Formats: sequence, structure tokens, C-alpha cells
Amino acid sequence: MGTLFPTLVYTLCFATSALCAFLLGRSFSRIRSRVLLWSAICFTLLAVVNLLVIFDLVIYPTAIDLRPERMWLTLIAVAVLLFGFIWREEV
Repeated sequence: MGTLFPTLVYTLCFATSALCAFLLGRSFSRIRSRVLLWSAICFTLLAVVNLLVIFDLVIYPTAIDLRPERMWLTLIAVAVLLFGFIWREEV
């Protein structure tokens, strides 16, 4: 149970953010709201971050350190969402 629970949590976090990105992208294709587009991009980047967490902490725990890449991608994801909220079109 030592590595099973963290692996399960990391995998569920990846699946959740990927599902959110998919659903937001699908909603954007129907409604064409820019906020949905920026949110879908943000959650796609967050899914990549969660995938890097799996590689960094589960698959290659001692071989490589992906922490700087994860932090930069997280910052970019939040910046994209913040940009989308600030630069949204008024309806």
C-alpha cells in the first residue's frame, strides 16, 4: 500500500483534469465563448502537469527531477486562465 495510494491519487488527478479539459473544449465548440476556450487550455496544461507528476514521482522517482518543469507549466496554465478572465469579451 506504500506506493499504491499516491499512484492512484496522481492518476485520478490526471484523469479529472483531462476530463475537464475535454468537456470544456466540447462546450467551447458548441457555444464559442472565449472563457471556455481559455479554461480548456488551462485544464489541458494542468493535465500535462499531472502527467509529469506521475512520471516524476512514480515512474522515475530518483532518475530525473521534473519539478521545475511542473512549476513553470503550472504558472503558464494559471496565467492563461487569468489572461482569459481579464481579456474576456463582454456580452
